[in-house]
Amino acid sequence: MDSVLVALDVGSSSARAALFDVHGEALADRFHQVPYEPRVTADGGVEHDPAVLLDAVTQCLDAVHASTAGMEVLGVGLTTFWHGLLGFDRDGRPVTPLSMWADTRAAPEVEILRAALDEPALHARTGAHLHASYWPARLRWLAREHPALVARVARWGSFGEQLESELFGEAATSVSMASGTGLFAQQACEWDAEALAAAGITGAQLFPLVDRREPRRGLRRAWARRWPRFRTVAWFPAVGDGVASNVGSDCTDASRIALNVGTSAALRIVTPTPGAPVRGLWRYRIDRRVAIIGGATSEGGNVFAWCRDLLKLPDDNDAVERALAEMPPDGHGLTVLPFLAGERAPGWRNGRTAVIAGLTLDVTPVEVLQAAMEAVALRLAAVYAMLAPAAAPDHAVVASGGGLARSPAWRRMIVDALGHPVHYSAETEATSRGAALLALEALGVLDGIASPGRPLDAPLLPDPARQARYRAALERQRTLDERV
Repeated sequence: MDSVLVALDVGSSSARAALFDVHGEALADRFHQVPYEPRVTADGGVEHDPAVLLDAVTQCLDAVHASTAGMEVLGVGLTTFWHGLLGFDRDGRPVTPLSMWADTRAAPEVEILRAALDEPALHARTGAHLHASYWPARLRWLAREHPALVARVARWGSFGEQLESELFGEAATSVSMASGTGLFAQQACEWDAEALAAAGITGAQLFPLVDRREPRRGLRRAWARRWPRFRTVAWFPAVGDGVASNVGSDCTDASRIALNVGTSAALRIVTPTPGAPVRGLWRYRIDRRVAIIGGATSEGGNVFAWCRDLLKLPDDNDAVERALAEMPPDGHGLTVLPFLAGERAPGWRNGRTAVIAGLTLDVTPVEVLQAAMEAVALRLAAVYAMLAPAAAPDHAVVASGGGLARSPAWRRMIVDALGHPVHYSAETEATSRGAALLALEALGVLDGIASPGRPLDAPLLPDPARQARYRAALERQRTLDERV
């Protein structure tokens, strides 16, 4: 029998399930994806219906289970988005919407917390800034705005706990997922007492902590009948999607910085210890032994999608790419602050909104798109400048993600904005691959998460003239940012 590992990736815009062999390579045509969209409210809310996500995941598992006939299933590796916040009743059922990292409604609560707490000290312990994307502010906002709903909540968790509770009747929170909440002490690997008090909850209102190598086995009866080949295999707790993306891109030490552009964007480095805090960056964990540092922006593929829909751009992506490739860098006269979902790294300022400055009658839709894509590249350049000193001097930058897969023009913009060579990873599902590699390592099939690393292809090199144009554009963006 062929031995396979199921990788389940629950992202911000879709759920995916895929089969991987014992070397961490995806099996052809053994993949299923179900898209969904969050509910966006006029006051800044961004929420998912947890029932919709659960249905998408079960559809994915139905599809891959059907394709495992005649195979030995070793286990299931799970990754999901960091920072998702979901309330559960005493029976483990969701009673609140699933609040996402892009939800900005808790911004006023951040200012209250900032006045009461020593933010640098909190950042040093938890690795998180005071911001609406983290749990302390959002829990306070929920308690203020929806007290009756919060009164029904026995525990707080994320989608990983929802899935585990549904499939097994009980659940735990991995160190990886806990480390992205803003409630977790990174060095001690436990809930932070001051952060809990600031959030208005106790540790008893959270799920027990486990490490990523502690699986569950034995599906509940209904699910065991539905997926008999998954019934007794190891189901590993969810890890953060940033962790899985780094591992799946073979960026598992300080010699490689992972750059990912999906719905949002991020730059990340894996390190053995959390290290000293860097203002503007976050610090989370892969597990109790290994940390990950970086900066995530709230803008990425969501900016491209917004431009495409609002500007009525052609459905022919190739035509748009050709137009972008023919345009000079920063030749449109526009300056964009791309804060459609607020700002995270590097400024972590709450309440920020997007701005397009310099519009005239002769500006075209494609020029607005180009300016918005370049603006995201400039934000990534600002994060890279802060993160690069933590990497090895001769580090490589490895890029992946759906946003870059669809747009070679965007890859070029980012390379020139960073001013550093970038290796583009042809791995289209780096996050799923990372979940598979982490699970295979936990099972003892692989000797370390870095062992199957692939050699890098030749990098895309920055063009000095374009780089100079983007340096000037970055200064113009910073000036506008300060003015507004």
